[in-house]
Amino acid sequence: MILHHRLDGPADAPAVVLGPSLGTGMDLWAPLLPALTRHRRVLRYDLPGHGGSPAPAEGFTVEDLAGALLGLLDDLGIGRFAYAGVSLGGAVGTALALDAPGRVGSLVLICTSPRFGPPGPWRERAALVRREGVGPVAETAAARWFTPGFPGAGPYVDMLRATDAEGYAACCEALARFDATGRLAGISAPTLVIAGAEDLPTPPLGHADLLAAGIPGARGPLVIDGAGHLALAERPGPVAEAIGAHLDRTWKGPPR
Repeated sequence: MILHHRLDGPADAPAVVLGPSLGTGMDLWAPLLPALTRHRRVLRYDLPGHGGSPAPAEGFTVEDLAGALLGLLDDLGIGRFAYAGVSLGGAVGTALALDAPGRVGSLVLICTSPRFGPPGPWRERAALVRREGVGPVAETAAARWFTPGFPGAGPYVDMLRATDAEGYAACCEALARFDATGRLAGISAPTLVIAGAEDLPTPPLGHADLLAAGIPGARGPLVIDGAGHLALAERPGPVAEAIGAHLDRTWKGPPR
């Protein structure tokens, strides 16, 4: 699995990996880059069939995505790292923290969940996209992702419209299979949980609160007012401040 990626920030700074959500690309994180790259080496990546990453040749799990990302980090010579991810990108971070605890020095989970609801609707969405393309889900994306009246939805919906249908469908099926609920106690990385107050796909109650309660020592959930599912796009300032403060407190990079 090839993951298109980009590195920004000082080459000798502590590494931070940023994971995108279903239907978006690495540019989801663009509004936060000036703050996050000031003292950190930031790696962004695209999910399969999203952005610059090729469409998948076969199905995969969230754990497969985490494994592919670890392979990329190995190729780049990055050992330990901090990780922040949104929605599906957050699930990848959860899988990394569980399956490669020695690699994840700090963790930020944003608008995500240990389980994204029953698998049936995700499989139905995958079938819809394979049959009709991403158009139908793009038409309703702004209402799913943002608070009513948010004026900046267009560029993010355009990311979804440019996504490969098979890549999107395969990610839906990965979400359908993902359930880390019973394993959260195994996460040892210092963790911050962030939620959007008006997040419809993963509302704070029943998603962020489960992560915060299940991960030992987790901070949060920090609920961002005036934000929906893509809280970092809608309220980049408060989200960047929260991530930066958490990383300042927990992640100085591996010992030299």
